[in-house]
Amino acid sequence: MNPTIIPIARDPDGHALDPALRIKLTRRELLKGTGVLTGTLALSSILAMLAPSRVWALELQGLDTHQGDVLLAFTRQIYPHATLDNAVYALVVKDLDGKAQKDPAVRQQLADGVKQLDTTAGGADWSKRDSAAQARDVAALAGTPFFTTVRSTAVVSLYANPLAYQHFGYGASEGDGGYLDKGFNNLSWLPDPPADASGPIPKDS
Repeated sequence: MNPTIIPIARDPDGHALDPALRIKLTRRELLKGTGVLTGTLALSSILAMLAPSRVWALELQGLDTHQGDVLLAFTRQIYPHATLDNAVYALVVKDLDGKAQKDPAVRQQLADGVKQLDTTAGGADWSKRDSAAQARDVAALAGTPFFTTVRSTAVVSLYANPLAYQHFGYGASEGDGGYLDKGFNNLSWLPDPPADASGPIPKDS
């Protein structure tokens, strides 16, 4: 069976999507995984206008579906953005899942954290708990190893990706060339420094 590649975002310039943001969905692959997260992009989302489909899915191999749902909701409480689609938060779960696959200790830590949250919710699904209660629960876990693992992963995974760039309206490529030739070296109101004060100037190879 040929795998179906479902991109959860598309570059507005028509370039190929970063392979890290592609999700392979085949019966065989899904059976190998332990869980899958799915969702639908909001109609008002800028991502919905760029993606070929509003439906997205993320296969999990180190975590189950419930754990993924709880970790996604937990991340939303740590870094709340009311209009940011769950598809972007799912990238945090993707990276947590990767860590869980590589390190049994991380996998157990995440499983225990999810279990503790469910216990706090009276044995129910913590991801369905109302937002105010979730916020209190997350605050109570601040500083714990579980909280630190999720937060330290999320601060990179959530913001350093093209989906977040599209949502917040900025792109990493803008700064790739540095500042040397973008006007920031034209300080006419300062005296010219000696040549050796700025260090070597890179030359085109």
